[in-house]
Amino acid sequence: MNLGTGTGGDAAERRISGALLRSLLPAVWRTLPWRALSAAAGLGLLLAASTRLPDHAPDTYQGLFVLRLAALVGAVGLAFLLDDPARNTSAATPIARPTRTVLRLALAAPLTALWWTTVLLLVPSPTRPPLLPITLQAAATTVAALALATTAIRFTDTAEVGRRTAARLGAAAAVVMLIPNRWGLLATPDDSSWEATQVRWAAILLVTLTVCALWTPERSGHGPARVRR
Repeated sequence: MNLGTGTGGDAAERRISGALLRSLLPAVWRTLPWRALSAAAGLGLLLAASTRLPDHAPDTYQGLFVLRLAALVGAVGLAFLLDDPARNTSAATPIARPTRTVLRLALAAPLTALWWTTVLLLVPSPTRPPLLPITLQAAATTVAALALATTAIRFTDTAEVGRRTAARLGAAAAVVMLIPNRWGLLATPDDSSWEATQVRWAAILLVTLTVCALWTPERSGHGPARVRR
């Protein structure tokens, strides 16, 4: 019995997997929804830049509103991130959908972080609300969009769920606007419920991250085909 076969085989499989991932990165990059991402990013930057218009006096409430709106616009763009027109054919590839999803997120995350940093810097300092709470809200909104898209993909065979996800995210935002601040998510820094609001946003972030982690894998029977050896 060759006791070294297992170790050598594992190393070979890791090399093959690494080669597959490297070859997949350019294809994943090309298939990202650049139109939706670019449109959302551009609109978010314009919203942030609007706070620098000369006829706008420094106003923290205005800055908070604009940044929340920019975060929502960015999340709407990212609602299209998981769209995969070739979903039903790529399911038979050696690379599972969770891996392809992680690659998409890995490519989009640095760009999203850079975009959000630029949005924050465009808002003048006197107009800018506390950075940590507004960034928490932006992160929760973004992950909520991804969780809605993940759920749609998990429980349907639809390849492109971006439009449906964006509509649902918009509907959720409209509902949030109707909830009183003491129970809702839109309190201002001078509101007595401001700290409680941040706890709610953190809970949303935790729940939506959990949804993404649990429901990104394909359902039983929907995974990639295994190659017989």
